[in-house]
Amino acid sequence: MIFVTGGAGFIGSNFVLDWLAQSDEPVLNFDKLTYAGNLQNLASLQGDARHIFVRGDICDQAQVLALFRQHKPRAVVHFAAESHVDRSIHGPGEFIQTNINGTFSLLEAARAYWSELAETDKAAFRFLHVSTDEVYGTLGPDDAPFSETTPYAPNSPYSASKAASDHLVRSYHHTYGFPTLTTNCSNNYGPYHFPEKLIPLMIANAQAGKALPIYGDGQQIRDWLYVSDHCTAIRRVLADGRLGETYNVGGWNEKANLDVVHTLCDILDTLKPKADGSSYRSQITYVKDRPGHDRRYAIDARKLERELGWKPAETFETGIRKTIQWYLDNPQWVADVQSGAYSKWVETNYNNRGQ
Repeated sequence: MIFVTGGAGFIGSNFVLDWLAQSDEPVLNFDKLTYAGNLQNLASLQGDARHIFVRGDICDQAQVLALFRQHKPRAVVHFAAESHVDRSIHGPGEFIQTNINGTFSLLEAARAYWSELAETDKAAFRFLHVSTDEVYGTLGPDDAPFSETTPYAPNSPYSASKAASDHLVRSYHHTYGFPTLTTNCSNNYGPYHFPEKLIPLMIANAQAGKALPIYGDGQQIRDWLYVSDHCTAIRRVLADGRLGETYNVGGWNEKANLDVVHTLCDILDTLKPKADGSSYRSQITYVKDRPGHDRRYAIDARKLERELGWKPAETFETGIRKTIQWYLDNPQWVADVQSGAYSKWVETNYNNRGQ
């Protein structure tokens, strides 16, 4: 069995679904079910004995340790995190609590459990920490992409909290010999993505006839990684990654935000044309940039390819088309997640920015 934290969130739920599509090894899915955790993502696993869901908080060390001792996982895959930069600007406290204190609590529980294992089980155990490229800060237009040796320079409360959790994980390996692995990924996109992030927000707003809000000049560049490619990379690192190592996971798809939205609008124009014949591009509006907005992220994923043979299967063009089609095919999922709490958040973040 593997123990997955945050397995009802966007990346975590995709990982659980992919894992059980390719393996009969059970998953204990541990999730607090905050606003972005959604059991509907896992509806296809209803009644599947391989999927055990437990609601809980990674800050509850006693509960986590009790679950470890009861279910005896061979590995922990740690997705649970507050992950939205804008939310971290409005309220950083939750990010400190979950990303730093929660990771510390989880590490302590896992280390206590690991120390009790028989030597063969101890040697086989793994703790894989899923992190972000945002810990590296920002890049200039001509800078080389982030590598695993790029110095940390986080620029938001979110990325600072993830950087702190990365450092904790690293320290547990070097201090205690605890068998850790860390992955730092670029921007994910794909099915089940909560519609506060760029791509799902634009798809939802486009169909609703709402404005498509672009921060600043829209020239912020991100590397885009299709979520199933990320899941494949995590499985490879979990299986064969070198203990104590970090592996960057990227899609080799650097795109400016405005270009992403243009591509998305053009595909929607084809897949779901507007009744009046106009392009969804006409809904694009520019809003005040967010504070401290990093200009460019880019990932050098050659270490992962060189050591473990991983490369992304999707280009941005194939991945974005699959993503848009998924949202068009699942309008009820979108309607269900756009609750009152979500609507209030969008209003707080975007409506007061103006031009």
